Amino acid sequence: LAQKYDPQKEVELRTWIESVTGKQIGPDFQKGLKDGVILCELMNKLQPNSVRKINRSAQNWHQLENLSNFIKAMASYGMNPVDLFEANDLFESGNLTQVQVSLLALAGMAKTKGLQSGVDIGVKYSEKQQRNFDEAKMKAGQCVIGLQMGTNKCASQSGMTAYGTRRHLYDPKNQILPPMDHSTISLQMGTNKCASQVGMTAPGTRRHIYDAKMGTEKCDNSSMSLQMGSNQGANQSGQVFGLGRQIYDPKYCPQGSQGEVANAAGDQSGDPPGYHYYREEE
Repeated sequence: LAQKYDPQKEVELRTWIESVTGKQIGPDFQKGLKDGVILCELMNKLQPNSVRKINRSAQNWHQLENLSNFIKAMASYGMNPVDLFEANDLFESGNLTQVQVSLLALAGMAKTKGLQSGVDIGVKYSEKQQRNFDEAKMKAGQCVIGLQMGTNKCASQSGMTAYGTRRHLYDPKNQILPPMDHSTISLQMGTNKCASQVGMTAPGTRRHIYDAKMGTEKCDNSSMSLQMGSNQGANQSGQVFGLGRQIYDPKYCPQGSQGEVANAAGDQSGDPPGYHYYREEE
């Protein structure tokens, strides 16, 4: 607290108090204000009869009473409670920094109330400016977007197309050609400068992949591409949908025997023993 004490402010306060009261404080600022007499006279100059009794005795309790009356007068003058100091802060030099802050605030309050002095000291207090608006003005203010929600002063929707349509970005600095019509696809959607749909078949039909570098041959449109798989190793030859199918394995059925010939011809008289055939009922 002692390091926060400003000697320059002390000189300004000394000049201000002496100019208002017409009294000399003396070389020691603390001892000159310790008895509270000059401070009480200062309050009576700022606000007449704010301190009714000033004790000029050298007794300690009389001096403390003067300081207490001065503090009460500052509170009634309009000072904030946080700007006040206690009597022992000045009487016993307990907190001279707070005393200096209180006197500076008192000078600012006096300036606010219109006191004219030869010393410009203290900060003028802010004044309350109350405004009364009618009901129509209050309702109109509800439609105003506050600055907490941002501002659109630097942006607009000028030139915007309908939502969902394409918009071409044109910048002459980048040597981009201006758009010719609204059907131009902007660079934000990619570009088709290096690709086309030439030779594309209808959606859903087969397309053959042909690469001249690989030495592959062109096929007709009926060929099934490798993207759809391959049926080179299987076919549906001999398939009968809905009917029974006999599985034949030459390892278990002898070839060229009389039983096979009899089954093929449908002749029961030529059946050798051990082989039988079955005629399908209509």
